[in-house]
Amino acid sequence: MKHALLLAAALASALPVTLVTASPAAAQSPQLEQACMAVAKNFLLIPSIKTGIVQSFPELDPPGARLTYSTREDAKPTDFNNEIDCEFDKASPPFTLLRFCISKTCYGPGEQEPDNRRRYQEVKALMDRHK
Repeated sequence: MKHALLLAAALASALPVTLVTASPAAAQSPQLEQACMAVAKNFLLIPSIKTGIVQSFPELDPPGARLTYSTREDAKPTDFNNEIDCEFDKASPPFTLLRFCISKTCYGPGEQEPDNRRRYQEVKALMDRHK
């Protein structure tokens, strides 16, 4: 066993040193993430939300963001079980909201349910006012 360890150490020292690191995630977009948080606040009619996991995808077509959130002021890690997904026209401001989904319900201009189209139009109008 001692010889195997010495051999392994000798081989390791003879090989070039290569650090193995996890490749970083593609560049996140704080602006897309903030825009999606604004969608959530406007839809939920609340002044602020607490976020859990926040991800953005500026490289996708259409670009977007996804986050978990809680409306509780004293939110604990287990409280972040609500989710919103947002899609925008482009990855840089000013953003035009294309569609968003909260939980399993989606809101957009092409939704069949009239109330879901209306909620989309309302949130989009609010977002457009702040461009």
